[in-house]
Amino acid sequence: MFVRIAAGQFPRPNSLRDFGMTSDSNSIVSLSEFTYKKGTEVYGEKEPAEYVYQVRIGAVRSYKLLTDGRRQIGAFHLPGDIFGLENGETHRFTAEAIVDTTVHLIRRQSLEMVAKSDAMLAKNLFGMTTANLHHAEDHMLLLGRKTSLERVAAFLLEMDKRLTAAGVIALPMSRRDIADYLGLTLETVSRALSRLHEFGVLGFVGNTQRQIVLLDRLRLASFDLQN
Repeated sequence: MFVRIAAGQFPRPNSLRDFGMTSDSNSIVSLSEFTYKKGTEVYGEKEPAEYVYQVRIGAVRSYKLLTDGRRQIGAFHLPGDIFGLENGETHRFTAEAIVDTTVHLIRRQSLEMVAKSDAMLAKNLFGMTTANLHHAEDHMLLLGRKTSLERVAAFLLEMDKRLTAAGVIALPMSRRDIADYLGLTLETVSRALSRLHEFGVLGFVGNTQRQIVLLDRLRLASFDLQN
């Protein structure tokens, strides 16, 4: 699970330290930093959910492997995102570094203990849970009701809000990752991006085409609204 709390909903912490979670401020807290190489597992499905994580540099994907070997990505965790907070005692997804990634981590038990006596922390944790539920609902709608073009448009609009710098979306994930997030084939994602390029909605920068310039955000949004 992950969170980016939108402005106007709940106070959005910029880091785990904004929760008041520092070893200097509380003796039961231990905030650590760890770096994972590209493709390295951060935690596995059904492993004990002992830590909560925040991406400092890089990107992480959370996914499940289906019984037939297919992969369904549930979320991408980007710089600033907090993830790994579970309702149960184990992780429901596997989390893996998409690129070389550095995260901050804190013991879940520490958060829960401090939350018992810290109203603001408890409110932030409630906000995180609510935001995660909103994301799950939106993703379910995307997978169940939207066409392939609508799904790709929705994905680009999401990344535009979370990644854009100087008008360019620098995607850390591959098209295969995008396909597994949207429940599409690699070929379908490529065709949808090509169509949006032909419509003058977006342009590509570089040979890898992972850097995307949105030329017409209003028209891109109109594709996402189609029924």
